[in-house]
Amino acid sequence: MEIKTKIKTQSAGEFDVIYKDVDSITELNGVHIHHVAAYAFCDGKLVIVRDGVKDTWTPAGGGVEESETIEQAVEREVMEESNMRVLCQHIIGYQAISEAHRITNQTRSFCIVEPYGPFISDPDGDIVEIKLIDPTDYKEYFDWGVVGDHVMKKALNYLVEYKAKKKTGDM
Repeated sequence: MEIKTKIKTQSAGEFDVIYKDVDSITELNGVHIHHVAAYAFCDGKLVIVRDGVKDTWTPAGGGVEESETIEQAVEREVMEESNMRVLCQHIIGYQAISEAHRITNQTRSFCIVEPYGPFISDPDGDIVEIKLIDPTDYKEYFDWGVVGDHVMKKALNYLVEYKAKKKTGDM
């Protein structure tokens, strides 16, 4: 599926966005990914993080570092921002945001996670709090429009599939 939309930010204005579903990293066909976001679930709850600088709630995520794979970036960002370990992950899709001076490409991934221990702090100092919420309540914390709704629906479908496979031992 492809979704064409616009996003508005308080600080930088409005941008065109093209979102595309993908089932595998290989479907990115060499698209350079700048940012990852993880729709991470711990015991059926969605993990969200609060950026203290922007005072916003989002799924864990951040920039992809030099020589890092998308999967490694997801694992690192989830660990840094929530102190949780990624047990499994599956890419959901990616979006290209047309900014004034460049196009920023961001992936969205489904993850199952477990805590290493209690959240203490983000090494970058941006994330000041984490919550595990009922995933149906996500719009109380963040609203990423039609793309966010689509990605959440896909993430919840992956969660149902994961639970079914775990129950039958097909993992």
